[in-house]
This record gives sequence, C-alpha cells and structure tokens, in this order.
Amino acid sequence: MSGMTQSVALLPGGSSSNGLSSTAEPLTLGVMGGGQLGRMFVHAAQTMGYFTAVLDPDAQSPAGRVSHRHIQTDYTDSSGLKELAACSAAITTEFENVPAQALLELAKLRPVSPGADAVAIAQDRAAEKAHFVKCGVPCAPYAVIETKDQLTVALNQNLLPGILKTARMGYDGKGQVRVKDETALRDAWQALQQVPCVLEKMLPLDLECSVILARGRDGHMVNFPVQRNLHREGILAVTEVYEGHLPQALQQQAVAAARSIAEGVDYVGVLCIEFFVLQDGSMVVNEMAPRPHNSGHYTLDACDQSQFDLQVRTLAGLPLTQPRQHSAAVMLNLMGDVWFDSQGAVRLPDWAAVLALPGTHLHLYGKTEARKARKMGHLNVTGATSEEVRKVALKAAAILGIEAF
Repeated sequence: MSGMTQSVALLPGGSSSNGLSSTAEPLTLGVMGGGQLGRMFVHAAQTMGYFTAVLDPDAQSPAGRVSHRHIQTDYTDSSGLKELAACSAAITTEFENVPAQALLELAKLRPVSPGADAVAIAQDRAAEKAHFVKCGVPCAPYAVIETKDQLTVALNQNLLPGILKTARMGYDGKGQVRVKDETALRDAWQALQQVPCVLEKMLPLDLECSVILARGRDGHMVNFPVQRNLHREGILAVTEVYEGHLPQALQQQAVAAARSIAEGVDYVGVLCIEFFVLQDGSMVVNEMAPRPHNSGHYTLDACDQSQFDLQVRTLAGLPLTQPRQHSAAVMLNLMGDVWFDSQGAVRLPDWAAVLALPGTHLHLYGKTEARKARKMGHLNVTGATSEEVRKVALKAAAILGIEAF
C-alpha cells in the first residue's frame, strides 16, 4: 500500500480497534468512482455498519445515489479529494482508470488500497506485461510500440497475426484492433492515432478464466474458486463456477500465478487476474484488474462472502477468512441491448418470467438510461448442480433474448 499505513482495524460502529463510546457515529469508508462496482461496495459496507462516501463527477452515478455522501467532482479536483479524505477513515477505488496521482494525494492523508503503484501498473499494458514477466508468470509474446522504429522492430518478431492494444485506457474490448499482416498493423496504429500500444501475438485459445483474490496489509491472502468466463466482442457475457468446470491442476496453477502477481506489487485489496488457456493446455496471463470484477458477481449469491465483502475487509483491516462457495453458479451479464427488441424499439424485459425460474437472482445497477453495450445489471443463477444452473440459465437467456453458452 502506498503512502500512509494503518496499524489498527477500522471496526464497524466505531473509530478503530481502540474503540469509542457506543454513541459514536459509524466510520465512513470512501470510494473513488461511482459505477456499479462502487454501488455494490457501498451496499456491502453499509451492511457491515459503515457509512460511505463516493467521489464521482456524475450526479446520477449508481454508487453516489445510494451512498451516505456523494462528492460530485472530478477525480483530480484537489478540494474534492481533500473533502473525501476529511470524511473517510480509509479509501478504495472501484475502477482502474482513476488517476494514480489522485490516489497518491489521498494516501498522504488516509490509508488507500489498492495503492497507486498497483493501479498505475494496471493502467499501462506495457508496465503490466513487464510486471507479469518479473513475477515469472507467462504472457503472450508481445512488443511495445511507441515509435515508428519500434513498429518496424515489432514486424520482425513473428507476432502476426496479433492484437494491437492501446497501452492506456483500454477496457471491455475498447482500444483493440486485430491485425493479420504488416499493412493491417500500420493502418491500425494510424487509426489509433499512433498512441503507445502493445502488439500481442494471437494464440490458439481454448477457454478463458479468472482468479479473484483478496490480500490484507499483513500479506494474508484468500481467493474464490477459479471462474470460467465467456467473452463476446471483448465484454464478459457468462461466468460459470461449479464442480468440474475446470481441471483441478489448472485451477491450482492459476491461483498460484495470481498470488505471485499480487505479492510482486505488495497488493492490498481485491484483485482479479484474467488468464487464457491455450489449446495445448498451457496458460498465459491476460491482464489484471485492481478491483472487484464482473466475473466475481456470482459470489453475491453463491458464496458465504462476496468479493465486495472482502473489499470492505481489506480496506478496513478486518480479518480475511477463506470464502466458501455453497451453490453451483452461472452469471449472465445484462447489457443495455436487453432493453431493445429486434427492431430497435425500447422494451421492458420480462423480469417476472425470469424471476419465476428457480434460483434466479436479479441485480440491476440503478442506471437511468439503457444503451446498447452498456452494463445494466447481471443475473445470477444458483442451484445444487451444474446441470440445474445451466438449464435455468438457458431458459432465462431465451426469455431475455440473449445468448448464453
């Protein structure tokens, strides 16, 4: 953790493990970012007895609308950052594109996790790849392209066909172009305005998976079961977690790699590491997200602790216990497309029919406008067996007009 350290736990209902009177106002936990991940963090913190403060420029931000306090300002606004620090006992972030410099400023005043160093690595694909290599975790062959000379060098490294990705501000498939030859690569870099990029060699992919772990300030780590994920157009569509969904040896390898990556940056908080499993059975790391992740949303209904519960615990310095999954689970991501029929007219999804199915749990994010490709919510399906949850997920997907498996 960068900056200030905290040696005592921030206990619910009081100021610290030093204690206050029973009439003390609950502690406030702050979060940079007001999206759906912040909203679910706020709910988890409030359930545990904390007040919350959200800093986000959007007056209608999902997290800001449910928080005790919403500081409506830009992430780099000095007065807003001071206000957040003044009212919060500790501060976290809900997405990786919060400026690392803002986290550094906050860390001068309050405990901040994850630290700015870890967030800065996740914000830059080149730095991220270098960190993976440093930790001994294999990734796809790649080259950094910042100049025309580096572009020429990359062409001689047998990286085509590949994927050209902007080094910064890329997520959910944005800032990525598939390139098959020299002409396509040059054209793609030009289309991306010649910003710093990373060219990754395309590998024969079998499946995708992810590990979500939580690491405390004392270095203690816990993790959820490895998630099997399906992406469409660069956006997570389906997550499956149940007995037999992935080989045990592969899960052990993924967890060990994720823990190495977290330790390598002295990470504090909830961290997601995404992996590609290749057709030959080998595994390479794709990217890291210094926050809770879409692929962990199933934990809200299928585990005894959710990823957001662990985010609260790591931020407040509370004990971390190994979470347990009690139900087989499938998560369906609900994009704004669900609110439009085949002719493009706005419709209200048939939630009643979906919720009539056994084991369905609907989570909507409080966004006031549905747009295509916008994350609006997710549907968790839980049950006793993989067959049961997959069957229900297929029925729910059919009702909503989306593709499941």
